[in-house]
Amino acid sequence: MAVKIRLARHGKKGHAFYHMVVADSRAPRDGKFIEKLGIYDPNTNPATVELNFERALDWLNKGAQPTETSRAILSYKGVLLRKHLDGGIKKGALTPEAAEEKFQAWIADKKLKISTKRNQLDKAKVERHKSRLSEEEKAKEAKAEEVAKKRAELAAKAAEAVAEAPEATAEAPVEAPAAAPTAEAAPAPVPENPTAE
Repeated sequence: MAVKIRLARHGKKGHAFYHMVVADSRAPRDGKFIEKLGIYDPNTNPATVELNFERALDWLNKGAQPTETSRAILSYKGVLLRKHLDGGIKKGALTPEAAEEKFQAWIADKKLKISTKRNQLDKAKVERHKSRLSEEEKAKEAKAEEVAKKRAELAAKAAEAVAEAPEATAEAPVEAPAAAPTAEAAPAPVPENPTAE
């Protein structure tokens, strides 16, 4: 039976995450597996990888073949380097102490790279936030200027209307108020029942 280390897809549409599993190569992608080694979530930045290091190394030593993506993940976590260093110890090219020293130096360098990337992403996020705020402030100032300009135009038009209004009233003749109707000019009362006469 050919054994593979591969990814099994989980999660919802457009937001998948993967389980790294050891499975028979004839089994379906998301079907039966022998052992679950870890989780790979590419939705985060940097990607989240949780891996059982010792079990992954053990399966590689037993001859399990990783797929391309699984190989990249195992390399990212240092499993392939550890297997390579263990091979050097078996051949007598390295002492266990030298191999462990190389491996620890690699892990420290990898942690530094990951933390640097996280810091750069955080800085970029802060910069984007600041630029968005400054753009909003500029838009707000431009809108305030437009409103002030319109108000000034309306005030100027109102002042012109007020300035023209006294000239128009001075030119027009003043009419005397109409006299109240007197009792003599009052109309005759209408009889209540005109047909009775």
